[in-house]
Amino acid sequence: MSKKKVVVVGAGPGGLTAGMLLASRGYDVEIFEKEPCVGGRNARLSLGEFHFDLGPTFLMMRFILDEVFQLAGREAKDYLEIKRLDPLYRLKFGSGRELLVTSDSAEMKRRIEELYPGDGAGMDKYLAYEPEKYRRLVPCLQVPYDSPLDYLRPKVLQAVPYLDVHLSLYQHLGRYFKHEETKLSFTFQAKYLGMSPWKCPGLFSLISFIEHDGGIHHPIGGLNRISVAMAKVVEEERGRIHLSTPVREVIVRDGKAVGVRLESGDEVRADHVVVNADFGHAVHHLFPRQHLKRWTPEKLERKSFSCSTFMLYLGVDKVYRELSHHNIFFAPDYKRNVDEISERLELSQDPSVYVQNACVTDPTLAPEGQSTLYVLVPIANNRSNIPWASVQQSYREKVLDILETRAGLSDVREHIVAERVITPLEWESPRAVYRGAVFNLGHNVSQMLYLRPHNRFEEIDGCYLVGGGTHPGSGLPTIYESGRISAGLIMKRDAWL
Repeated sequence: MSKKKVVVVGAGPGGLTAGMLLASRGYDVEIFEKEPCVGGRNARLSLGEFHFDLGPTFLMMRFILDEVFQLAGREAKDYLEIKRLDPLYRLKFGSGRELLVTSDSAEMKRRIEELYPGDGAGMDKYLAYEPEKYRRLVPCLQVPYDSPLDYLRPKVLQAVPYLDVHLSLYQHLGRYFKHEETKLSFTFQAKYLGMSPWKCPGLFSLISFIEHDGGIHHPIGGLNRISVAMAKVVEEERGRIHLSTPVREVIVRDGKAVGVRLESGDEVRADHVVVNADFGHAVHHLFPRQHLKRWTPEKLERKSFSCSTFMLYLGVDKVYRELSHHNIFFAPDYKRNVDEISERLELSQDPSVYVQNACVTDPTLAPEGQSTLYVLVPIANNRSNIPWASVQQSYREKVLDILETRAGLSDVREHIVAERVITPLEWESPRAVYRGAVFNLGHNVSQMLYLRPHNRFEEIDGCYLVGGGTHPGSGLPTIYESGRISAGLIMKRDAWL
């Protein structure tokens, strides 16, 4: 049988997953990436000798990463050195109280009870219900949804009682815990989806359970090293990755994707096309509009999208040993902060801030005795029309003030030796993230499973989607799953499985 040709648009984690799985099964794979490095939002950002993850910093569900490498005939441990973190993260609330979160359930219960008397018993209830919910729901996220009839699969029907979509995430956790800060400790993870815990469906209590059950991991060198490792597997399997080679559009003939046209004007033909570009960007720029019906630019505009982020990447000439690897500093009025981001689309004047202090785990990221501080502020996406060109500098100062006060880094300004700022405007252009919504389409019930863009793109035959804008959704493990699902659909179509 002659080799089937697959072209992948974008070398992000979804495209690389699909590419390495298909290449390992004998497909002729070519990946075209507009940036000069692989990874997309999972790439490395370097400021001299200071190295950062551009985007994701939490590695959860490590078993999925192991599985996709094994499907490609590899072992992830041969390509990556990965450390498990404990504590998982440090939470500091507006009250000044701090909680070091651990995956040791007995110790976690003790810490909760010490800070929030009566809520320790809630941990027992949480651990009695959430493991079964996880067992029922995760398999439903590992299969495609091409038809409403897919909801009638036995595994989906068996999972229905555990969906908890009639409750918000905050309401669902309220069944376990009474104290506000305990609830926030198990609901702030809605921010991984770019959503409010007061709007995010209750089924996403899965995320906090995944953290507590399977832990949070850090690959030495940063999560960006995963993309580099996947690219290496693609090339070992004789796949080709073309960097600094943007795609202008997907070529469609008689309703079928037959290849891509590069910005250079060159055409590359293929039997299948996998699109790893940001979905909103692809709708506006990569797919010929006459072939779009369900997902037109006009209909997309009516969909809900995640928040964006204001980013500070700081190289500092000291190491802050008092900070954990992951740290979250909540706004004094967290509910107001979240509403400003997701409902009112305003610039939060008293925001919550996440700080990754990775060098306490991974000294390879900075020169000896120095370190990196990755600072992320959830912020409204570009539907807000916030004038970032005029407010960027003042907002930087506000965030540094928070680091000096709330985070306790009183001398941080004195020690900054390298710095980079990214606002929602840059996420949108030139980084091609629609509306700067870095977590993509919202994960509300009306935009999940069959109601999310399909892995086998329903608008164009022979076109497959991977990444946070398709099923199963945002977050590295689910993006890896999107690559595995789409690769599986292609192989099944060609009867190579």
